[in-house]
Amino acid sequence: MDFIIRLVVSALAVILSAYILPGVSVKSFWTALWVALILTLLNVFITPIMVFLTIPITIITFGLFLFVINAVVILIASALISGFQVNGFIWALIYSIILTIVSYILEEVTNVELLNI
Repeated sequence: MDFIIRLVVSALAVILSAYILPGVSVKSFWTALWVALILTLLNVFITPIMVFLTIPITIITFGLFLFVINAVVILIASALISGFQVNGFIWALIYSIILTIVSYILEEVTNVELLNI
């Protein structure tokens, strides 16, 4: 049940973040749900491989290259899902930052609400 709640919260974060940025569009809530699921799977399976392969670059850039990896993961998700569109690398980079902030805020709000129930 916790996974489903987190997935719905992530889908809401995907929609809100896309609403903020003009270079990103999400067709519907169901598309956002798919985006949240695909991003979760990519972050579990692909991101660790990319991080491992780019350790030297990440060290040289003091970890800032991780933003590039997040943007690439978002572009991969955009290529896999037809209702999710990101208009280029820069928008993916900005979207990853906004999505992280919005996800954090929504997770904090839902954690507080869940504890009050």
